[in-house]
Amino acid sequence: MQSSIEALARLMRGRPTLVLSGAGISTESGIPDYRGPNGSMRTRRPMQYREFVGSTDARRRYWARSAIGWTRVGTARPNAGHAAIARLELLGFLTGVITQNVDGLHQAAGSLRVLELHGSLAEVRCLSCGLLEMRDHLQARLVEGNPIWAATAAEAAPDGDAEVSVETVASFSVPGCLRCGGVLKPRT
Repeated sequence: MQSSIEALARLMRGRPTLVLSGAGISTESGIPDYRGPNGSMRTRRPMQYREFVGSTDARRRYWARSAIGWTRVGTARPNAGHAAIARLELLGFLTGVITQNVDGLHQAAGSLRVLELHGSLAEVRCLSCGLLEMRDHLQARLVEGNPIWAATAAEAAPDGDAEVSVETVASFSVPGCLRCGGVLKPRT
């Protein structure tokens, strides 16, 4: 094993190197993935942009499920893999990280140069006026507008999502933008 690490260090020394990461790195932090042995791609696909912007019902379903699932992402902590990548960047072995993840765990571990291909769940943007709002602040508004929702139990899914019944979603109230009342969407 040591010889493999030494060989990798020799290969990386003096060459620009970056990390490409996906959901697998965050599973040890408690965030489910889409494609692993228990991944939800086997049963459903993530909501697509066109569906989100084109349907009030789709947005209600998204935010209802996200109101429950956000707790897992919002409280997740970086694991040893995230820490190792941040350390390699700090030591000058890496030029940065490109990730498909939307959980912010690379940054939480200390990585500074992170390109998030699918954006971040930590911020929400108004599709009308562009106002940014932190997801934690929106979460408080979601819970306030749906007081029984915080106690709703659901199975966690990838990307801050959760499995919630159609009947439960129908009663969910989605707040609008604080500035203009427009549609809010994660910065993804």
